Amino acid sequence: MKKNIMKNSTFFFTLLLLTTSICSSQSLEYQKKKTKKTKKSSVFTKIINGDIKATIVYEDDDIIAFVPLRLQAPVHLLIVPKKEIHTINEVSEEDTLLLGKLFLVAKKLAKEQGVSETGYRLSININEDAGQSVFHLHMHLLGGKKLGPMVAQEE
Repeated sequence: MKKNIMKNSTFFFTLLLLTTSICSSQSLEYQKKKTKKTKKSSVFTKIINGDIKATIVYEDDDIIAFVPLRLQAPVHLLIVPKKEIHTINEVSEEDTLLLGKLFLVAKKLAKEQGVSETGYRLSININEDAGQSVFHLHMHLLGGKKLGPMVAQEE
């Protein structure tokens, strides 16, 4: 069973890594902001360490999930690995099980929050064009209403 999970997870995350290549460079302003932020602990690391309070809905040795300050849907949770990884672009093969666990925690939380059957969105923002502002990998779980398209639909 573990071998199948590992094999499937490795395939999935290898595919994910291949599809996240950078198409254009980041603006100089964004690069400066990102460099400054990555030189110190992220706000999520401060939550993990207990330096900043948060409404924690899940925690184990590897992952923490909490309610963000700015809700974007009736159900909005941030699911964060305790290992500080700045973006998906910095993920390595040794992170495969950790990333798979993010999805399992998301599934569990979606069920607990009552959105597993009606529908929910999992979103990971990577760098400037996606609007990443906290450089500690995290997944948004959004639900509790019709969410609409993720990007404007072209005609």
